[in-house]
Amino acid sequence: MRRLIINADDFGLTRGVNRAIAEAHLQGIVTSATLMANGQAFDDALQRAQSNPGLGIGCHIVLVDGVPLLESREVSTLIGGTNDGQFRQSLTSFALRAVGGCLDAGQIEAEATAQIRKLQSAGLAVSHLDTHKHTHIFPQVLRPLLRAAQACGVRAVRNPFGRVGFLLMASRPNLWRRYGQLKILNTFAGKFRQAVRDAGVFTTDGSLGIAATGRLDESLFRMILENLPEGTWELVCHPGYNDAELQRVRTRLRESREVELRLLTSKETRDLLARKGVELISYRDIFLKLP
Repeated sequence: MRRLIINADDFGLTRGVNRAIAEAHLQGIVTSATLMANGQAFDDALQRAQSNPGLGIGCHIVLVDGVPLLESREVSTLIGGTNDGQFRQSLTSFALRAVGGCLDAGQIEAEATAQIRKLQSAGLAVSHLDTHKHTHIFPQVLRPLLRAAQACGVRAVRNPFGRVGFLLMASRPNLWRRYGQLKILNTFAGKFRQAVRDAGVFTTDGSLGIAATGRLDESLFRMILENLPEGTWELVCHPGYNDAELQRVRTRLRESREVELRLLTSKETRDLLARKGVELISYRDIFLKLP
């Protein structure tokens, strides 16, 4: 049995991203989306979430490259060195501080809780958590994130680890560096599984599409789906419109968002999933669908 959650990240980033996610759900194959509590288009995303009750909504926890909900003094170890009250922009800097034990776990838990509670107080049933730029791949971030999930009654979290197939990478030499990075980060996979089990939180067998973020096209997308393993998996995607609003946002994903939107709403994609016998589910279904 192959089950697939197709989750659109960055809900709330811009109105064009929000519109694309709604279209990819209504006209395509997106089953879940993760909403940024501190996104500049939060209110628009909230309205679209309420108008699309079939779309599972999770919280896209932002701890890097964004603005905290809490006061700077409450998340001082997460703030950058520019005195602008924002998180660090660099994932590398964040990672070094994480593995070096320089991030306060209590501050991570408090900020994650604040972001989840903002969605819940708006009337949304938060089905799962993931993190912007997959920062919960680090155990120092995962543990307080799981405590926040437990405190808020959120029962599932993204498994950011997955099978990075050599066949996939061999077909795209420009992804080899990304492949090497993920192979190194996959050393945290065992600690992830143990921490999730200990917390009593649900997750999937892993995530697909992370290595291809920003490079996903029709042939790569088809290869991922044709080689989908048995089990319950998540496909991470970032549909959107590359409009004037997105141009004002700090992101490397621009034209690629429109490419992904076309893939997610194409008849060919739906036909391929049907031929492969892939069952589309959302995170709201995972509690019933996991064996």
